[in-house]
Order: sequence, then structure tokens, then C-alpha cells
Amino acid sequence: MNALEQYTSDLFAPEDEVLRELRAEMARRNIPEINVNALEGRLLQFLLRSISGRKALEIGSLAGYSGIWIARALPAGGKLVTLELNPHHAATAREFYAKAGVADKIELREGAALDILPQLGTEAPFDFCFIDADKSNNAAYLQHALRLVRPGGIIAVDNAYRHGTILDPNDNSPDTQGVRECNRLMASDLRLFSTIITTTDGLAVGLVKP
Repeated sequence: MNALEQYTSDLFAPEDEVLRELRAEMARRNIPEINVNALEGRLLQFLLRSISGRKALEIGSLAGYSGIWIARALPAGGKLVTLELNPHHAATAREFYAKAGVADKIELREGAALDILPQLGTEAPFDFCFIDADKSNNAAYLQHALRLVRPGGIIAVDNAYRHGTILDPNDNSPDTQGVRECNRLMASDLRLFSTIITTTDGLAVGLVKP
């Protein structure tokens, strides 16, 4: 973070002991720190509360950092369904959901998201969806989110800038191509009113039109 971002984070999104411990534990357990930062976690909370969201979906739990931010923004009786492929990451997430006091609001499902998402139709509609998983499948995840999120709901996709690689004409890696395709879909799909918020690595945000 630069100085202004740090100022904003310290003022509006101070981490508590559990979140600080989780980041330290991720380093000790060799879990990549590719999660949102505290300021971005606060932004997810803002988006969720702006639509009075009660039911959220997260694609890519990692170690649970973003899920804690999301769950803390849910009202009593609210629910977060979060999907994670890696059992090591999932175990850490469950541990820290409990430490953060939000385990009762979170249902973590282990497995490949593209296998689980088609099964969620009976649990729809969701109010909010946060996508932060393998970037090569971003567009596919977005298509599922469009099916599962209600009109008036919000879909947010992290890493919309892919560390700037989306501007490199020589970078045709699956992840970069996946981000480009997802961004194009966010911009062009008539079901969405969208933009990219300039966060650390860009957060694509779409309002599902009524």
C-alpha cells in the first residue's frame, strides 16, 4: 500500500488480532498471501451492505481472510457459501472462521468450483458473489454467478488488472487470458452495469440489472 492507502486502511479497516494472526499463520503454513488486503475487505463489506445482502457466495476461500470480512458484514441469520479446492487452505479457513466467531455464518465446500457451482441452483438466489480463484476460469465463474445472483445483486471479481499483464500483448498465459475474457464479459454483458474499481490489483464490480 502507498501512504494514502495505508491511511485509509488504518482509519476505516483496521485489522483485529484474528486477522493479523491469520496472515502470520499463512506465512508459517506456506499459504500464498494472495488474498485481499484489509482495505479491499472493507470494500467487499461496503458492497454487500449497500444492497442489504443476506446471502453471499465466494469462489476461492484460500485461508479464509476475505470470507471473514464478508461474514462480518452479514446480518444475523445471514449465510456465506464459500468454495475451496485445496484441503490445506480449507482447513486453515475453518480454523480461523471459528476464531473470528463467524463459523456459524459460513458453509465451506471443498472441491473444484466448476463441479460445485452447477449444484447451487436450488440454493439461489444469492445477493452477492465474490470471485477470487484460478484466473483462467474467471469467465466461467462469472457465467455461473450471473445465473445464481439475484437482480439487484452484486458480482465482484478480484485481480481485474492481473498485475498489469492484461496490457502486455505478449502475455497469452491462461490466467491473463482468463482475466481479459472476464473483463470483456463484465463490460459487455447486457445483464450487468459494471466498472473496475482501482484497488491494489483492480476489482471488477457488476450490478445485476433488475
